[in-house]
Amino acid sequence: MDPETVKLQKVLAASGLGSRRVMESWIEEGRVTVNGDTAKLGIRVTQEDRISVLGKPFSWPTKNAPRIYLMNKLSGWEVSQKPSTNAPSVFNFLPPIAVGRWLNVGRLDINTSGLILFTNDGDLANRLMHPSTGLDREYAVRVKAELNDEAVERLRQGVMIEGKRQSFSDIRYYDGRAANHWYHVVLMEGRNREVKRLFESQGVLVSRLKRVRYGPVILPSWLKRGKSFELSSSDVRALCGLVGIDYPESKTPPVRKQDSERSVLIPYPDLELR
Repeated sequence: MDPETVKLQKVLAASGLGSRRVMESWIEEGRVTVNGDTAKLGIRVTQEDRISVLGKPFSWPTKNAPRIYLMNKLSGWEVSQKPSTNAPSVFNFLPPIAVGRWLNVGRLDINTSGLILFTNDGDLANRLMHPSTGLDREYAVRVKAELNDEAVERLRQGVMIEGKRQSFSDIRYYDGRAANHWYHVVLMEGRNREVKRLFESQGVLVSRLKRVRYGPVILPSWLKRGKSFELSSSDVRALCGLVGIDYPESKTPPVRKQDSERSVLIPYPDLELR
């Protein structure tokens, strides 16, 4: 029987070197060799192949259960390993990891607070982010004026911004008084500044933006700002099942007792909760 082959970028991402997209760029830049030859994007490999990354021998990762951390990010923290400003990096506030590194699942800009996920599994990170998975994002938005019904309907139906039609898949008034009004909005992808641009298209400025949900994962009310929390093995297993990743039951990492009793998942299409 021929040995099973796997795409090279998938193997590299699973080791924790970086997301699959980053690994694809490394391959294109000639940083990876297979059996002494410069690798090409799309090549498939087996455990019999000799792989080198940045001139160093690469060892195939042992498949352990992925880990996921949820952070209640502060405004002013940058989602980058190497911040472009003097702002603190979110990675400075995550626990050390023995193998691989933490990978952020999507991004939040420096002025946006709230829920952001991190995992040590590149394949899981890629699937949670990929548009084909269909995970939506929910934000709490504070604006300086209340929208009329016509403006709300326009934001649902879509408005043209820089030549592209953009919209919220849902928008609901939440609360407000005086000059401050809160809305909850839902997006499928959350492109750069998309929430702010949509409100600005209706002549309203956003004064605060906070992500409160990513797919079935909610930001728990008990998680203080700036703190992070490791998801329980049952929650990680459910998320893996949702995006089509096998969860290795025999190698479940230890989880603190208080974590295992706190699920942060809500009912969601195709999600199996246990």
